[in-house]
Amino acid sequence: MEYKRPQFSAVLERMNEPRKFIQVLAGPRQVGKSTLIDQVLEECTLPHYLYNADGVDENDTDWIRRVWESARTQMDTKQQTEAILVIDEIQKIKRWSDIVKREWDADTRNRRQLKLFLLGSSRLMLRKGLTESLAGRFELIRLGHWTLQEMEDAFGLTLDEWIYYGGYPGSASLIKDMRRWRKYIKESLVAPAIEKDIIMTSNIYKPALMKQLFELGCSYSAELLSLTKALGQLQDAGNVTTLSSYLNILNQCNLLGGLQKYANDDARRYQSVPKFQVYNNALLTAYRGTTYDKDRIDPQIWGRWVESAVGGYLLGGAEDGGYKVYYWRERSDEVDYIVASQGTAIALEVKSGRRGMNSGLPKFCENFHPKRALVIGTDGIQFKEFFQMKIEDLL
Repeated sequence: MEYKRPQFSAVLERMNEPRKFIQVLAGPRQVGKSTLIDQVLEECTLPHYLYNADGVDENDTDWIRRVWESARTQMDTKQQTEAILVIDEIQKIKRWSDIVKREWDADTRNRRQLKLFLLGSSRLMLRKGLTESLAGRFELIRLGHWTLQEMEDAFGLTLDEWIYYGGYPGSASLIKDMRRWRKYIKESLVAPAIEKDIIMTSNIYKPALMKQLFELGCSYSAELLSLTKALGQLQDAGNVTTLSSYLNILNQCNLLGGLQKYANDDARRYQSVPKFQVYNNALLTAYRGTTYDKDRIDPQIWGRWVESAVGGYLLGGAEDGGYKVYYWRERSDEVDYIVASQGTAIALEVKSGRRGMNSGLPKFCENFHPKRALVIGTDGIQFKEFFQMKIEDLL
C-alpha cells in the first residue's frame, strides 16, 4: 500500500469543503508535496485540473491566466458546479502572486466554485508575494522533512538508521550503497535546491560562496562556528554580512539554520556565534560522514549525529509549533538546545555517551528559570520517545 503522510487527511478535507481560501502546500524539495496532492486527487471525487510551472518561461506571467481560463472553460462545457485547480511549482513564474490574486478575486466576484491549491518550496512560497499580495486569502499546510515515525512506517528504517541517513524518502532504498546514496543527496537534492530554488530566484551575488557556506555549515551541524572563522575556510571572497544573509535564506528553505544564543537581551542574541544546524541529518552525513558502520561505533562521532538529529527535529516543528530554537553557552557551561515561546522556555540537554553531564543545565535553570529542564537520551527521555513528541506540548 502506498504510504500517505499525516497531512493527507487535512488536504483531502479542504478539497471537499466549500471554497473559501487558497490552499498552499509548502515544504522543501523531495518531501512528497506532488506525491501527496496526487494521492488526494485520486481519492477526491471532484473534477480537477493539474498544471506544473516547472519548465515554463519565468517571464511568461500570462501562463497562469491561460491555465486558469482553461479550467474555467472545462467547468462550463462540462457543466461542473465546482472543481479543483492545482498549480505545482508556481513560484517559478515571476509576479505569480499578483496574477493569482487577480484571477482568484475574479472567481470570487463571479461566485465560481473553483478551489485553488498551490504547491511550492517553503522559502519561495512564503516570501513577499504570499504574505502581502495574497494576505488574508490563503491557508498554509506545511510539509517538512520526514520524521522517524514516517521513515519507520514507510521504509522500515531503525532509529539509528534515521539518525544517520535522515528523512529523505527518495534515498531510503540506497542506504546500503553509501557512494550512490551520497551522490543522490548531493546531485538530486542539494544541487537543484540551491541552484534552482535559491540562486535562480533570489539575489545571490556570489553563488559559489553560498554553496561553500552550505557545505561547511552542514559539516558543522550541532557545532558553534563564528562567521568570521567560517570566512577563513571559504575560498570565495565575501564578508560576514553576506554570509549571514545567505545563512538566513538557507534557513528559510528548511535546509540549514544558524541558531542564536539564548539571552534576555535581543542584541546579545543577534551578535552571538551561530550554532549550525541542518534540518535533515542526511545533509550532515553527506558532507561529513564516512560510513554508517564506522561512525556508529565511535561514541564521540555518534554523539554528534544524535545531537544534530535532535536539533533538526526541533527546527522542523518550530513553524507549526509556534516556538523558536536557541542554544545557551556561558564560558564552559552550555545547554544544547533551548526552546522558547511567548516568554516560556524549555532547556534540553542531549546525552548519548559522547560526554557526561556538565553544569550547564543547573546554571541555566538558576539564571533563567525555564518551565522544564530535560535530558534527552541516557538517564532521561529515550530518543525514540522524544522523536515522537510534539514539542509545543511541552511548553
